[in-house]
Amino acid sequence: MQKKLSVVAATVVLLSLSGCGLFSSDKYDETKGWSATKLYSEAKSELESSNYERSIQLFERLEASYPFGIYAQQAQMDIAYAYYKSQDQAQALAAVERFIKLHPNHPNVDYMYYLRGLVNFNDNVGLLNFIYEQDPAERDPKATREAFTAFKALVDKYPNSKYAPDAIDRMKYLINAMATYEVYVARYYYRRGAYLAAANRAMGAVRDYRDSPSIEEALFIMIRSYDKLGNTVLRDDAMRVFKQNFPNSRFLEDGAPKQERRWWKFWG
Repeated sequence: MQKKLSVVAATVVLLSLSGCGLFSSDKYDETKGWSATKLYSEAKSELESSNYERSIQLFERLEASYPFGIYAQQAQMDIAYAYYKSQDQAQALAAVERFIKLHPNHPNVDYMYYLRGLVNFNDNVGLLNFIYEQDPAERDPKATREAFTAFKALVDKYPNSKYAPDAIDRMKYLINAMATYEVYVARYYYRRGAYLAAANRAMGAVRDYRDSPSIEEALFIMIRSYDKLGNTVLRDDAMRVFKQNFPNSRFLEDGAPKQERRWWKFWG
């Protein structure tokens, strides 16, 4: 008898909990029955209010409920943007790549190329700040190169896109950032007596980023490094190019390289 009462009591408790929703398999969904228009309107409102997580949920519900409707593709684009605004780089890039793969001929696909660049660009905004925190030889500014590649793909594929001018400006910035990084690494090697590594890194900057202002210092590092290595031929050749391009360089004094101790002033 006591066992039966225990079973009855347990059943009553479970039913009570179920009534409270703790064991309900049918969780309440306020969006149930919403039209595509309402879902999109609510999702967009949440996005504009910076409620990114909620907006993503609504956009995903819209895409799942109305996959062939007029809002589905726009929802996919907005999901990528919402992830970008919430600083979730991995999810933003995944959403961008998914859209480009599914809709390569979409009239607004150029925006997704642009957004791909922005995601990497913003991820690497602190490029020139982090190089003082760790051995720069161990750093690889991958995001910078990927941002440049993304913007370049946009400009090459859609030169008349309204996003192209801004992409070009950002590419110029990225070129200077990458050149500055390479010169910093070359300087790092030079300071530690790794003159061959310094010369090679500086030469790479000159070769790959010849329009960057950092090339002036890159050439000078080559001159000093070759001098330390005793390679007068390469030193003199680098000096000839240096003087030809930077006759009034701050690194020169009366037409000759500044003394080592004075040169360090430029390097902090």
